Amino acid sequence: MREPYDVIVSPVVTEKTTAQMERSLYTFVVNQLSNKHEIARAVESLWDVTVTDVRTMRYAGKAKRALLGRMAKNWTPGRRPNFKKAMVQLAEGDEIEFYETG
Repeated sequence: MREPYDVIVSPVVTEKTTAQMERSLYTFVVNQLSNKHEIARAVESLWDVTVTDVRTMRYAGKAKRALLGRMAKNWTPGRRPNFKKAMVQLAEGDEIEFYETG
């Protein structure tokens, strides 16, 4: 069993996910090997909330091409890393405070 800090990599804070937080739906980047039960336990133990639903998505890393200069002859192909994202639905009335407002 993994530690909660090994399961949750980082929260995803964008305009879309901030709007979803009003409906108690939070998005996290999680460890690729973690499953829904581990994600739910990690969120519950870190923030003392009740998780009702977990949805996961896997994303493949994009291919990138690193060019140095305008007419570089030696370019190196590369990839961004693959990652896994989880959307966690909390019970009615529970919330997670990522940052303080005001």
